Amino acid sequence: MDDTPPPDEPGGTRIVDLRTALEERYLQYALSTITQRALPDVRDGLKPVHRRILHAMRILRLEPGQGYKKSARVVGDVIGKYHPHGEQSVYDALVRLAQDFAARYPLADGQGNFGNIDGDGAAAMRYTETRLTDVAARLLEGLGEDAVDFRTTYDGEEEEPVVLPANFPNLLANGSSGIAVGMATSIPPHNVAELCEAALFLINNPKATTRELTGFVKGPDFPTGGILVGPPEATIEAYETGRGAFRLRGRWSTEEIGRGTYQIVVTEIPYQVQKSRLIEKIADLLLAKKLPLLKDVRDESAEDVRVILEPKSRAVDPDLLMESLFRLTELETRVSLNMNVLDMGTVPKVMSLGDVLSAWLEHRKVVLVRRTAYRRDRIEHRLEVLGGYLVAFLNLDEVIAIIRYEDEPKAVLMTRFSINDVQAEAILNMRLRALRKLEEIEIRTEHDTLTAEMGRVDALLGSTRRQWGTIAGQVRDLADAYGPKTDAGRRRTSFSQARVANPADLHSALVEREPVTVVLSQKGWIRTLKGHVADLGALTFKTDDRLKLALFAQTTDKLLMATTSGKVFTLQTDRLPGGRGNGEPVRLLVDMEEGSDVIDMFVFVPDAKRLFLSDAGNGFIAGENELVANTRKGRQVLNLKGGAEAMLSVTASGDHVAIIGNNRKLLVFTADQLPNMARGKGVRMQKYKDGGPSDVKMFAMAEGLSWSDSSGRTFVRSKDELADWIGERAQAGRQAPTGFPRNNRFRG
Repeated sequence: MDDTPPPDEPGGTRIVDLRTALEERYLQYALSTITQRALPDVRDGLKPVHRRILHAMRILRLEPGQGYKKSARVVGDVIGKYHPHGEQSVYDALVRLAQDFAARYPLADGQGNFGNIDGDGAAAMRYTETRLTDVAARLLEGLGEDAVDFRTTYDGEEEEPVVLPANFPNLLANGSSGIAVGMATSIPPHNVAELCEAALFLINNPKATTRELTGFVKGPDFPTGGILVGPPEATIEAYETGRGAFRLRGRWSTEEIGRGTYQIVVTEIPYQVQKSRLIEKIADLLLAKKLPLLKDVRDESAEDVRVILEPKSRAVDPDLLMESLFRLTELETRVSLNMNVLDMGTVPKVMSLGDVLSAWLEHRKVVLVRRTAYRRDRIEHRLEVLGGYLVAFLNLDEVIAIIRYEDEPKAVLMTRFSINDVQAEAILNMRLRALRKLEEIEIRTEHDTLTAEMGRVDALLGSTRRQWGTIAGQVRDLADAYGPKTDAGRRRTSFSQARVANPADLHSALVEREPVTVVLSQKGWIRTLKGHVADLGALTFKTDDRLKLALFAQTTDKLLMATTSGKVFTLQTDRLPGGRGNGEPVRLLVDMEEGSDVIDMFVFVPDAKRLFLSDAGNGFIAGENELVANTRKGRQVLNLKGGAEAMLSVTASGDHVAIIGNNRKLLVFTADQLPNMARGKGVRMQKYKDGGPSDVKMFAMAEGLSWSDSSGRTFVRSKDELADWIGERAQAGRQAPTGFPRNNRFRG
């Protein structure tokens, strides 16, 4: 017989599916995290902890202009009555509300050490004091007038507001960030005057597009200032979809310090960047020689930010120096936008700019109607009481007699004068000093005033148009209080276009400039030697290998390498292997085709030109700017067919071209007969019966054609001496002049 007690009896067991139980509990945890911790409410822009802090401060009567109270008192009330969590987490939330470098419009007015932009923490809560700011008072405005719903606290002993009335667009004005389960929110702060202008436009144009609204809200406005860079179209798209990002840079300027030298002064750093960590990062890069244009960095900040950047020399371009810092440090940051908020306090939703403003305005309309209805009830109650007072004054002697002689005066008054319980109670509670003629006049005046107000209140409750007009008036008042002419409303973050830096210049700025000698062997092994080494006779190579070519360069240079396949590859000199070894195969650095070989390697010179020639005798002129490749695959320059290969690449400088074939026939023609192309087959340069070209050279006719022999002697032929060899492109030419090297090369 089974002795296991049934599940419904005390001590019984209940068997549940583990997967189902975990799913249920994790879902509860996820929903709790989303709604009670991570995501703000779109209506007041607050999370529960911030809302409870403000409500507790209101209960403590910490209004603006009143005295401060210890932060520990506020935290104690919050965790004891409303928010049963750790005191440090609540205090951290309170501290952030008071930091003017963290909140665009602080909600708490702190007295004492509340931390700084260097990342130093606040003093303990027992040492700091706080009270509400004007912005917080606007968020709480009307809370005691049935403007919003209340709910019981976690222990059922107190009540807390579900949402604040929010006479301030706090969600966008102060921003918010949080990470929930499977979702997150990230909203940067904005300028409240711009938000008010957009809200007024939206009231008059409910179907306004995001593009129209961004005419007012041009972008975030951070408490630490800075400069936003980026295309306006990206901003519009971000506000339309509710997701995007902004590029934020620090603000800087140059200061002349005499003798033609200058220093760079950074006066604003990006939002939520710790100044001390930023300076430490710059110093580390400086020690690692990754900022060769920078000599020193130091912090001269007091209350304002003042970071000094000293350039290496006065010849350093400040824009180029700052571009290198923007790329490597937090002087430029990416601020994300993810307007994932709680719609009506329950449903997570990614909203556009128009959706957020519309939700706030709709909330303000609900608050207005509820406060107006509350005021109407109060007026109605007061008029009812005043009506009882007037009855008492008109029948004063009889009322006194009833009160004096009757055992149940209240019931008698109600019966005798046809008044209700409220009026009878008000008469019985009247003070003797109110029984004077002047008081009757005041009651009649108040009755008339309240009657007129009742008419206005009824008109407001009965007209949506009047309600929106009232809301527009409230928004205008807010815009005036925080307008662009006020210290709080002045826009701190400006807009600019990012400088389009030349990648070559930026690379130069990030590399220590040093002279090197680049060595390439016949078998394709490449390396660099420190300095410009003139004597390469002592170089050693692998067995059966020898020197192919060597050139002088700087570590900041780019190298262009032409191959027999007609491709040109780009190499960064600073990334080439150095040391005393044999280097590395160049094929490990670029994707050279099997069977191809290097025909030339040279230092990239912007705006220079090169002449390319194939062994089929075809060639053209190409600009070096168009030869640079950003990938390992290189750039196809010379189109080859029928087994042809690229043969030569020479500097294209001069007005004439000299070409000599394997048959020792020399032809000279004007350079304008060759096309300028970025890629192609080229044109026939010289006609051959057998063989092909041997060498080519471009030169200036005014200086004459020169060549050198194996002994190092140089020969020059003038225009008159070259008359027999000057012709048109694609001719055969004539036998080379006496003294021309037997190897058919212009360079011995």
